[in-house]
Amino acid sequence: MVTIQLTQLIGAKIRDAFGAATTMDSLAPLAGDASSRRYYRAGLRGDNTPRSIIVMELPDGSGLPLSSEELAIFKDGPRELPFLNVHRFLAGIGVRVPAIYAHWAKEGILLLEDLGDTALWDRVQGLAGDEVVAWYQKAIDELLNMQIRGTRERDDSCLAFQQRFDAKLYTWEFEHFIEWGLEKRPGATIKRGVIDALRKSFAAIAAILERQNACLNHRDYHSWNLMVFDEAVRVIDFQDALLAPAQYDLASLLNDRVTDRIVRPELEERLVRYYINRRRDLDGRAISADEFFEIYRLSAIQRDLKVVGRFFYLDLVKGKPGYKKFIPPTARRLLRQFAQTEHTKKLLPLLAEHFEAMQ
Repeated sequence: MVTIQLTQLIGAKIRDAFGAATTMDSLAPLAGDASSRRYYRAGLRGDNTPRSIIVMELPDGSGLPLSSEELAIFKDGPRELPFLNVHRFLAGIGVRVPAIYAHWAKEGILLLEDLGDTALWDRVQGLAGDEVVAWYQKAIDELLNMQIRGTRERDDSCLAFQQRFDAKLYTWEFEHFIEWGLEKRPGATIKRGVIDALRKSFAAIAAILERQNACLNHRDYHSWNLMVFDEAVRVIDFQDALLAPAQYDLASLLNDRVTDRIVRPELEERLVRYYINRRRDLDGRAISADEFFEIYRLSAIQRDLKVVGRFFYLDLVKGKPGYKKFIPPTARRLLRQFAQTEHTKKLLPLLAEHFEAMQ
């Protein structure tokens, strides 16, 4: 429900941004995701104004929120709204992000370009195999621009370069899975020694991933955060960008929620090899496919374990049960990835009894 007070505030901000003659004809809430931010589509009428814009409302009007709780483990909080800070850098290196028309961070209102309602996931539904490949290759090309050019043109004033996936953050996310995906699940019964064994294996994975060269990553580069607009892939929800192994964002793109319905194992391998070949061409550095795939699978496993914990957390703590339906397909994907990775094969018996989809 859109309150009269909010409608009046947004209407005033639109006039400030586009001129006193601009009027707001409509204001409709958009479906929310896991974050605490809220979004609206505003229809506009006036000279030289877009027909519609997206309004981002920050939680409680707070000026400098971290959108992900886990990033609070870093020492210093942001001095600038992360969305604005990272947007400035990404736009400067040519990443296709939505335009920002105006913003009032302290009042919790941002006016953004309307990229429509078609996410990459929506766009590939019903397409033939080669057409699906073509769209995911576009997404990979956009990712490579961000990772390669973004890392080369590093700007330490950008928050993304002030934080990275290290053992501390990996451990936080593994613990998030243990706490919410296992220990605090209603009716959960865990055999003695299981948690200790998992922690030991997770620490070893964290150490391997921490040793990898890090580059700029979006951190949530999945098919629902990539919008198709004017036949191009546009990038949203980038405020948590940080330094991580190159495989992290690629694993996010090809392994999330229900991507298995379309990105099946043979297509996944084809797209990973496309990434390797394109990166080799663009970066001019040799890449061992075997080594790349090993870190890719570990990244996919680490991320999927985190999101299983997150989906339970969103249900049990945030009152958002809609994410529970993504747990079985994520568990099935984990079963496949665990079986292909020497570091994790031994974990299957420990987890299978807790996840029917892994049996």
